[in-house]
Amino acid sequence: MLRQVIVTILGNVDAGKSQIVDTIKKTSIVESEPGRITQSIKAYAVSMSSIQEVCKNLLDLAKIKVPGLLFLDTPGHKAFSNLRRRGGALADIAILVVDCNEGIKPQTLESIEILKEGKTPFVIALNKIDLIQGWKKKDQQLVKNISGQHESVKKGVETKMYDLVAKLYELGLNAERFDRIEDYSKQIAIIPTSAKTGEGIPELLMVITGLAQRFLEGTLQYESESPAKGTILEVVEEKGLGATVDVIIYDGHIKVGDQIVLGTLHNPVVTKVKALLFPEGGKLKQVKEVYAAVGVKIAAPNLNEVIPGMPMVVANKDLERAKVEMMEQVKELTLELDEEGVVVKADSLGSLEGVITLLKERNMRIKRASIGPVSKKDIAEALSEMDSLNRVILAFNVKILESEQVKIFSSEVIYTLLDNFQSWLEKKKQEIEAGKLKNLVWPCKIKVLEGYIFRQSNPAIVGVDILAGKLKAGTPLMKEKYVTVVKAMQHEGENVSEVKKGQSVAVSLPDVTMNRQVKEGDILYADVSEEQFLAFKKLKKYLNEDEILVLKEIAELKRKENPMWGM
Repeated sequence: MLRQVIVTILGNVDAGKSQIVDTIKKTSIVESEPGRITQSIKAYAVSMSSIQEVCKNLLDLAKIKVPGLLFLDTPGHKAFSNLRRRGGALADIAILVVDCNEGIKPQTLESIEILKEGKTPFVIALNKIDLIQGWKKKDQQLVKNISGQHESVKKGVETKMYDLVAKLYELGLNAERFDRIEDYSKQIAIIPTSAKTGEGIPELLMVITGLAQRFLEGTLQYESESPAKGTILEVVEEKGLGATVDVIIYDGHIKVGDQIVLGTLHNPVVTKVKALLFPEGGKLKQVKEVYAAVGVKIAAPNLNEVIPGMPMVVANKDLERAKVEMMEQVKELTLELDEEGVVVKADSLGSLEGVITLLKERNMRIKRASIGPVSKKDIAEALSEMDSLNRVILAFNVKILESEQVKIFSSEVIYTLLDNFQSWLEKKKQEIEAGKLKNLVWPCKIKVLEGYIFRQSNPAIVGVDILAGKLKAGTPLMKEKYVTVVKAMQHEGENVSEVKKGQSVAVSLPDVTMNRQVKEGDILYADVSEEQFLAFKKLKKYLNEDEILVLKEIAELKRKENPMWGM
């Protein structure tokens, strides 16, 4: 008996992967995605009757024995490389989607490497041909449609395609347009498509179905009554069900009540199937049993330790043997965490991997990461951080608890979540730095004016010019060593707390007698301590050029007594 063909769709973000499946199924997968971006693996079954309806006379049903196609749609963004690997490893055949205007991008290259590593046969959908200038949609077969376009459009299609052929050749791949291929076992088929208009989609399905029938029939054989074997795609919290697993069953069958063994990082989990569910009309519909190949959601107890990418088997008999075999299959998957950092929550482990990847790229530290809603334990974990910048919870697509002491960011779109966190973090750092600056003696250089001694002592009151920086009330002053402190300042008869370069002001200076410790024409500097000087070196982006020069002059004066000062 033949099972459905598992077809994984891979490619760069925004290449049109989900919209291709959307067009095939005539659904609205893309519209339902938060931010119109695929952020997890999803499985979509398409029956052979549906394929025939799309392909019309392109397929000879008498020669087709495969019962249908099971599409796995994977995310394109670089953060989701682990999800793509899981999808690529499951595939019987794959569709690599390439935007004809963008060509091969970093995630396209990664997808090719995944397919080559798994020796997975694939075809290429050269998508968005409708965006080629002058393209006109026509309701006829793709090859006739292309040949009927204006010469400039035909040339545009050929240029886009052979640019791709040349790039693939550099990667050691021999590719050609599907209708020009001489040997499908040696060449990769390129099918020009427009997921938006539907053009090329019948030809894409025809090629995939034909290749599966011709080359994969032997691998699609399975015993319908044998115990199911599958691969876990996601662990997802479902309201009223708790933790569930989304699984691709690639062999045998599974029914409610079956005992199953699932892989974890440690010992396998043994549990019983409580419910099998399919999405239908926006809800989950329960079924009693399913047969390969199929994507299904399994509800069962004790699934919290299960890891995506791990195997799953039905083991109503020979349980111990199944557990041993499971241990042999399990490959370790780790979420690298730090001793301190933020808390991350997500609706699935696949999403969690994505958030962690992006945070690591931005050199962010992560203390705790788990699936499910934000809990009191998560808040307590964040509160235990000494650094206020780490008292943060990033919640992706999960319910949150309100907290006045912990900053919680929540979004259904991973990039929005991280961008909001990044913006807050930068603003918070600036606030903290600004707070540190308030406690520092600001670099300043002043000149005592001749003829403006208003009082000789107790305290001395003199006029000064601000040559550089800012002079504040309370600033200690020095020549080569400490002399006095600015007790108060007046400008045009009004008390002021701060004056800037270019201004003149009367200052009161205690503990000095004019023309002894301080004389007319003297240059005085703010007496910046070594600790403050080192702080300014870290915060020099807040200083202008004059203030930086004044700091250097202060350092030179200090180093006359201590050559290592400020080093």
